[in-house]
Amino acid sequence: MSETAHMRSADLATLFGHLYWMRDRVLAAAEDPAAFPAASVPGGRDLRTILVHELDVEWSWRERLRAADRTRFSPEDEELRPEDFPEVASIRTRWIQDEAEMRAWIEAMTDATLDGPCRAESDGSHPFWHHVQHIYSHGVIQLADAATVLTAAGRSPGDLDFLDFVRSRG
Repeated sequence: MSETAHMRSADLATLFGHLYWMRDRVLAAAEDPAAFPAASVPGGRDLRTILVHELDVEWSWRERLRAADRTRFSPEDEELRPEDFPEVASIRTRWIQDEAEMRAWIEAMTDATLDGPCRAESDGSHPFWHHVQHIYSHGVIQLADAATVLTAAGRSPGDLDFLDFVRSRG
């Protein structure tokens, strides 16, 4: 994107709609308890670890960006642990709650906030929306990794591309 490009709250809402659509397809494919803990990607991260990591990143980065001091994570921020989520249903329950908070946060953003300085980095050299976009793009990568694990286990979630999401919405 050029220096003059901007992101709007409605654009972010669409992107996060795609992210949650991907998540739902991945979690539906992961319902088979036999596939949940065993499958892994190269490098050793299993499906549960991938999913809990993504949930943790969405939550912790949102909380950091909502804080008065965006330069560090809150001392109350605790890393979510895969062992605290023994089955897909427990991840889904937490993620659905988190989704509601994320959507409300995005909906409340103004164009001025999105275009304003982020101040999460020491130099504050980029607009706030870059960090919110990072949350989305990180999620796409993590859910693609989860889809790869599931596909290798014979449980493909199907196509997850953005345009597939758009078409699914009619």
